[in-house]
Amino acid sequence: MSEDEMMQSSSTQAGDGQDIAPGELLIPEDTYLTSGVHIGTQQKSASMRRFVHKVRFDGLHVLDIRETDRRIRLAAAFLARFPADKILTVSQRQYGQKPVRIFAKQIGAVSFADRFVPGCLTNPSLAEYFEPKVLVVTDPATDQQALSEAVSIGIPVVGLCDVNNETRDVDLVIPANNKGRVSLAAVYWLLTREVLRARSPGVEVPFSLTMEDFEAAL
Repeated sequence: MSEDEMMQSSSTQAGDGQDIAPGELLIPEDTYLTSGVHIGTQQKSASMRRFVHKVRFDGLHVLDIRETDRRIRLAAAFLARFPADKILTVSQRQYGQKPVRIFAKQIGAVSFADRFVPGCLTNPSLAEYFEPKVLVVTDPATDQQALSEAVSIGIPVVGLCDVNNETRDVDLVIPANNKGRVSLAAVYWLLTREVLRARSPGVEVPFSLTMEDFEAAL
């Protein structure tokens, strides 16, 4: 499935997250800014250029938080279509491991935090073998093994992508700082909440966890 197809399908289920009006972000703009979700790297890949809002005085690229917000909505709507136990989320980044585990636990998914054993998705003889229907990667670079195996078995990939990431194997990009402790907590907290909401449209879904609950220890 192409990114355009995924975006169109998810937009329909999410009530079309396009053209979000001022004041309609999932969280206040200040919360996005203080969590550092928008702070990218100095290096920029060609495929992430479209998500860059501006370049700071120190050379860091700043992501468009409205696009991040929109794509969290779309990713949540997309993931809500899958059986919970067939969603796999991974992170080899230290600061991504706790949020990945909590995200998976809350939505009923499976997480492979820390080390991803090669062959988990392709070698049935392994004890860790798993057959997901969709993969969520925290960083396409550090989670490259899981990403390449997902591509080889033909399942869609949702990925948190920083400014320097290559996105050719990611089907639905969530542009975000995927290196920061607070940023990763913010994105996975929001994604968790929105997946639960997308599964029960029109119903008030209890969600008591805070962004801080997703933060990895220093």
